[in-house]
Amino acid sequence: MGIDIKYVHTNIIARDWRKLSEFYINVFNCKPVYPERDLSGEWIDELTNINNVRIKGIHLGLPGCDNGPTLEIFQYEPGNLRINESQINRQGFGHIAFHVDTVEGVLDLLIEHGGEKTGEMIIKEYEGIGVLTVVYAKDPEGNFVEIQNFNASLPGGKT
Repeated sequence: MGIDIKYVHTNIIARDWRKLSEFYINVFNCKPVYPERDLSGEWIDELTNINNVRIKGIHLGLPGCDNGPTLEIFQYEPGNLRINESQINRQGFGHIAFHVDTVEGVLDLLIEHGGEKTGEMIIKEYEGIGVLTVVYAKDPEGNFVEIQNFNASLPGGKT
């Protein structure tokens, strides 16, 4: 007898959940999944082990994923903000990745909406497999985002 398991969401803790949600909506075409969350009370204190906690936020539907999984963007009161600048190789949540039609175009949009590029855009050909165009960037709160396009080769070397 197996256990039924289904992946449901990835959570990002935000300084400003509304602003960060708008970033993912505007840049990566994520869609709000209502209702917005406003969680407080004894049950959430017990769940989080934080006294008098209040959590506000929303789930965002990811592009290409109907009916989940979602990106859950929450803001906690009281907050526990990141003090040290993050690095791409730190332990824990590393990055979220999106496949796009044009890496450069989405990178420009990301920067326009308050994000920043963190490394060089790379075009890497994998012989017989295809061409990967990829760049790492950060959202406005410093979370890493990978923007990629993988153009798979068809049999006979055609793309």
